[in-house]
Amino acid sequence: MNRAERAQMAMMFEVCAYPKPGNVDRCHDYPDTRIEHFLASTILARPVFDTAERAGGRVGSLIREAVMRTNDHAGGNTHFGAFILLIPLVLGGDIDGARRVVAGTDVEDAIDFYAAFGLTRVRMAESDDLDVNDPASVAAIRERGMTLADIMAYSAPRDMVAREWTNGFALTRRCADLLHSHGSGREAIVAAFLDLLASEPDTFIAKKHGEAVAERTMRCAAEVLGGGRDLRDFDAECVTAGINPGSIADITIAGIYVALGEGWQWDC
Repeated sequence: MNRAERAQMAMMFEVCAYPKPGNVDRCHDYPDTRIEHFLASTILARPVFDTAERAGGRVGSLIREAVMRTNDHAGGNTHFGAFILLIPLVLGGDIDGARRVVAGTDVEDAIDFYAAFGLTRVRMAESDDLDVNDPASVAAIRERGMTLADIMAYSAPRDMVAREWTNGFALTRRCADLLHSHGSGREAIVAAFLDLLASEPDTFIAKKHGEAVAERTMRCAAEVLGGGRDLRDFDAECVTAGINPGSIADITIAGIYVALGEGWQWDC
């Protein structure tokens, strides 16, 4: 399995695993976003992964192209956060290589990334003063000489996906290790997802519902792991309330990619 195939497989395995509390999976959709949208994005992104693996390229422009290729269906962009993690991993091959990719980004990568962000419906924190829809923000990035790594460092306190760029892909590494420890197949994916959700407040939830809800969701996941709450009931509660841990889903995709490259088995 080459890098591009691993990236596609990781995206597909994550959305098909169930139950992952609050997220789209094979058992339930959201009104505007269905599992078909996620699977379509998995297919549509393949040329970008192929380019990253075979020809390399600029991480910012590859993220922008991935967003453009997967942004046409009615489900919106399903994998923006995943692309932020997968593109450096495919370019670099593994976590060490991804760290080198991150360190080598420049201002043009930052500008391309902001162009990609502007194409999505990704929620921004109210405190963000670099508005992707404001040309003055792009001018400020150029004036300050901010690289894409700088942009991620700027966002890291409020966004756990961006934080992966600043901490050496620490949760990606942890997720891959959890997958190895939990065995194989979708059960391992659900177990790893729950472990992360029980220990990390999901920043997508925090942006959408507030930090208190993100903290409460984390505690509920810990109760599931401790046997004090039923997993499927927790899943149903999250779906009803529109609480979807999208950032942890993105990190889970990256973790699956890494684990697949290390021999993790998905079909036994």
